[in-house]
Amino acid sequence: MPVFHISEHEIVFPHPKFAEKDGLLGIGGDLSPERMLLAYQNGIFPWFSNKEPILWWCISPRLVIEPKQLKISHSMRSLLHKSNWRVSINTDFETVIKSCSKIKRKGQNGTWLHTKVIDSFMQLHELKYAHSVEVWDEQNELIGGLYGLIIGNLFCGESMFAKVPNASKFGFIHFVTWAEKMGITLIDCQQDTPHLRSFGAVLWSKELFFEYLEKNNKEEIIPLEIEIFDLSKVTYRVE
Repeated sequence: MPVFHISEHEIVFPHPKFAEKDGLLGIGGDLSPERMLLAYQNGIFPWFSNKEPILWWCISPRLVIEPKQLKISHSMRSLLHKSNWRVSINTDFETVIKSCSKIKRKGQNGTWLHTKVIDSFMQLHELKYAHSVEVWDEQNELIGGLYGLIIGNLFCGESMFAKVPNASKFGFIHFVTWAEKMGITLIDCQQDTPHLRSFGAVLWSKELFFEYLEKNNKEEIIPLEIEIFDLSKVTYRVE
């Protein structure tokens, strides 16, 4: 199938079913909030290096987590009980996303989280679509976190980081627990990794994923007002 040219002058995408086998759908366009929201509503996301044009992807099958199916390992259960770490939401979005950009990933030379992408997500955060989760240690130092977009009942997870072992997992578990209580029914993980599989992530066919997106998009997508607060206080402790 052809790789589509995405115009800068029109906020539109081809149907993601036309993506290449590797997931590449189109090249071009911009990273405006309007285009980014349209992309994520339809399972499309930008992924490109600083030296490349904007590349748009829709990978299938798709790795997802249903919050009610979250799996927590024995070691993480123990940490959740014993740790005095604190988890917050939307306390420091900018530091979280920039920390994610600095983490070295296996098999990647450089980062897709460069200035253009960071600036775009900062705009989405100001518009209350992008949200961050922070993990703080006993000295109130930021040791881990994650961020993503909330689109209706869908959370599109983007990236996470940890400065100490298990810090990002700690924050993710608290977030997923909170998200389920808030009515989030699916977490889009995008990439298939053992790390996410350990939480109970499974692969959905493109047909099933597109069906979910269609239902999710029937309701008006509005920004979610989430005040800065301590996430630890509203999530239950895992037994």
